[in-house]
Amino acid sequence: MDSEDEMSMHDANDAESLDDDFYSGDGADSDEADITMDYEFIDNDSDDSDDFPSHHRSQLNYTVLGEADILQRQEEYITQVSMVLSISRIAASILLRHYNWCVSRVNDEWFADEEKVRRVVGLLEYPVPLPDAKEVTCGICFEMYPCDMMRSAACGHPFCVTCWQGYMSSSINDGPGCLMLRCPDPSCCAAVGQDMINALALREDKDKYKRYFLRSFIEDNRKTKWCPAPGCEFAVDFIVGSGSYDVNCRCSYSFCWNCTEEAHRPVDCGTVAKWILKNSAESENMNWILANSKPCPKCKRPIEKNQGCMHITCTPPCKYEFCWLCLGAWSDHGERTGGFYACNRYEAAKQEGVYDEAEKRREMAKNSLERYTHYYERWATNQSSRQKALADLSQMQAVHLEKLSDIQSQPESQLKFIIEAWLQIVECRRVLKWTYAYGFYLPEHEQAKRQFFEYLQGEAESGLERLHQCAEKELQGYLNAEGPSKDFNEFRTKLAGLTSVTRNYFENLVRALENGLSDVDSHGACSRAASSKSLGGGSSKARGTRGKAAASKSSSSRMDDSGHWSSSLLWKNLVSDRPAGAVMKLADTVKTMLDVGLPVGHILGQMRTEGRWKDATR
Repeated sequence: MDSEDEMSMHDANDAESLDDDFYSGDGADSDEADITMDYEFIDNDSDDSDDFPSHHRSQLNYTVLGEADILQRQEEYITQVSMVLSISRIAASILLRHYNWCVSRVNDEWFADEEKVRRVVGLLEYPVPLPDAKEVTCGICFEMYPCDMMRSAACGHPFCVTCWQGYMSSSINDGPGCLMLRCPDPSCCAAVGQDMINALALREDKDKYKRYFLRSFIEDNRKTKWCPAPGCEFAVDFIVGSGSYDVNCRCSYSFCWNCTEEAHRPVDCGTVAKWILKNSAESENMNWILANSKPCPKCKRPIEKNQGCMHITCTPPCKYEFCWLCLGAWSDHGERTGGFYACNRYEAAKQEGVYDEAEKRREMAKNSLERYTHYYERWATNQSSRQKALADLSQMQAVHLEKLSDIQSQPESQLKFIIEAWLQIVECRRVLKWTYAYGFYLPEHEQAKRQFFEYLQGEAESGLERLHQCAEKELQGYLNAEGPSKDFNEFRTKLAGLTSVTRNYFENLVRALENGLSDVDSHGACSRAASSKSLGGGSSKARGTRGKAAASKSSSSRMDDSGHWSSSLLWKNLVSDRPAGAVMKLADTVKTMLDVGLPVGHILGQMRTEGRWKDATR
């Protein structure tokens, strides 16, 4: 979208009319054609005063829980079970802990067979009191103590306070298993409740026990998980089966509830696991060694040659001298075999096919390594850009927003559009990062789908760069100004519009990739075009040229039977019964016409009536 188009917006909510302009160059008035494209931009904004992008404003399918929230829920569950089953709160907490804090399961099991539940959990129906005597023998140290120095669980087995403290301390230091503590008597299975811990345990042990008890509510419940961010103590209660697994914690960390890795839409959890494993595995090291080194013929250690002649001397203690090309002993080489920079023996053997298999393996390893490096570098670059954007967002919230408010004489509440822009940049960097993992695992033989993906990815990247540039570079001018700027409101409109357009494009991009680019799969014409050698170049380095040539398949389309425009129908028109070279020329023609501002419907109608579909392919 031209800067004039950007400056003409009057409100962030007007971005719907600019969405196609921004990415496809279509400057047509919306009244000229009712266009509903498969990858159109649908403005989801309803209120400019909202602080966050639309993915924050949508109905959440999870609840973030702090420590106070967890304690409150525990109390509610304990109270509920205690009232329904007519048992003490201590007994209710023991039951809930045993059945993983599932109230419905506690009720079902209890009413199905109360006696069995009591036996399994260790709840005695009728507690046994301590022996009625002046002194009682401790069952651990076998010392005699007065009754007021003895304690027992519901079973009545007496132990002195000192032994109880030692028993509890040992169990608590062993870990969360202390939550299922039983009577010290080996023959007894009576449960030891939290009331006894509070009464007898040392202060340090009480604190540990309370921590284990709190964490058990999250760790034993299949619907809740801790936020995986380092140092974060928030948990998430998730509605299983409710759609997207993306979760935004209060600590600002976004993660996938299903696999607990960082949020990774549009890539599925399986692909993320493979990508992370690939990044950390030794397989790429071996690929590099295979592609860039050769084994010493004597000791077999890999040797890298990055410059110099073909005379190689292995490192001590081997010290074997050989020819880099043919791997033969250097003593058999000299002027007669081509000197120091060539090897006649190697060339002759190569013509006979002696080295074909080894060279083929090395070339395959080199291509595989280059392809992986291409995707990984861009994945890592976007990760770094996202980290910097997060730092810039923090700086903006802490320092720059107040400074800008003073300079431009505007309340901070009127500058929320800047924070929203930075939040969108952070989110888009995350999405763009994972599209490179998506592209790496996209099957090589699906060339039409790969070409379509590379176009969508390229447009997303260029759109995001526009937004990032506006929020970073252009904003800096207003931060450095000495007083209020006359065109600040125009900047507000421009940045809000870019934020809306970028958000809408990325939301549609995510949906398209999550659907497996089904728009391409559903038309046989795409697969026919994919069989062409020109479209078959799967190299990611060609994204810039192929992606731009394919621009019209997503930015213009043909009218279907329902009276709407479909990008898939345009794509079918472009590739159907045409050689690949003609498709590229036609795509460039349509893109040029769009760039000058002609409406999509007008372009296609004119091309059909004048026969320019045919002319454009000449």
